[in-house]
Amino acid sequence: MSPTRHPTRAITREIRTRSPKRRGPERRELETLGWPETAIRVSDVMARPPVTVRWGVTVGAAWQLMRTRRLRHLPVLDDADRLVGIVTDRDLRQVILDPAIQEQLGNIPKALNILAVKEVMTWGVVTTRPDIEIREAARLMHEQKLGALPVVDRGRVVGILTERDVIKTFVRVLGEGILSKPERWGLEH
Repeated sequence: MSPTRHPTRAITREIRTRSPKRRGPERRELETLGWPETAIRVSDVMARPPVTVRWGVTVGAAWQLMRTRRLRHLPVLDDADRLVGIVTDRDLRQVILDPAIQEQLGNIPKALNILAVKEVMTWGVVTTRPDIEIREAARLMHEQKLGALPVVDRGRVVGILTERDVIKTFVRVLGEGILSKPERWGLEH
């Protein structure tokens, strides 16, 4: 029996109502069909080598480094080069603009040179590995509301993946027309 065609639609009923090829969420199947055949890994798009800061550095030095390098996230390392946290431009702005700190320490320049990064950084940093697919890292960033993920391999920070890296990658993929080519989805005309 041949598939029935709806009079006003070119897509056969068999295709419109078919079950997924594999068991599991249909969304995953559509993502797989619409994504490039060669997986884009975090290592392909991350910034390397990462700009890092030691946890004993002053807030003023970290702020100056972020301004000169035009960064918003700095992985923080301890004395043994292990990742212990991340400091963001938001963390530093909160310190600079916090009235309690201004009152306690007096003027802002003095506060910037007294406080250490370890006193203002985020300690529980979420990381990723270089071999993870970019879409999984992007999903993690979206779900956790993160602007950057330090990339860790064998206990060492080897790069950093930022929102900007992810967006650049998706713009490139969309620009290649991958999602606009129905033949890539496995649908026959």
